[in-house]
Amino acid sequence: MVTNLDDFIPYQLSTASNAVSDLIAREYKSRFGLKIPEWRVMAVLGNRGNATQRQLVEATLMDKVTVNRAVKTLVDRALLGRSPNSADGRSHHLMLSDTGRDLYDQIMPAAETMEKKIMSVLSDGEQKQLSAFLGKIKQSADDIASG
Repeated sequence: MVTNLDDFIPYQLSTASNAVSDLIAREYKSRFGLKIPEWRVMAVLGNRGNATQRQLVEATLMDKVTVNRAVKTLVDRALLGRSPNSADGRSHHLMLSDTGRDLYDQIMPAAETMEKKIMSVLSDGEQKQLSAFLGKIKQSADDIASG
């Protein structure tokens, strides 16, 4: 039984994630006019090149409604383009527009700077360990969820 919530690792993961997300949200909103879900969509597309909304839901672990709203906002701002999905006529391939790619290219250095600031409390070795541990935890959660 957990006697101290601050020692409960799922709680620690959640609060650390929220603290980092809130910090990033303030930065991206003030500098780039983006909310976190919009940035996550742009980050996936910037990394992958294109994706369907279903693939974005899987990649970001955000719900369909949140991804849909983010995509709509980004399309309305001309930051994303759409092309028909020949494999599934009900969906589209989404990709960064030229304007979206330019914004992504501006954000990435800011994201890397923020990561360095946040992670500066850890040595390079500790950062690698943390990344490995988080990967193992996510894999364990995925395995448990899939039965």
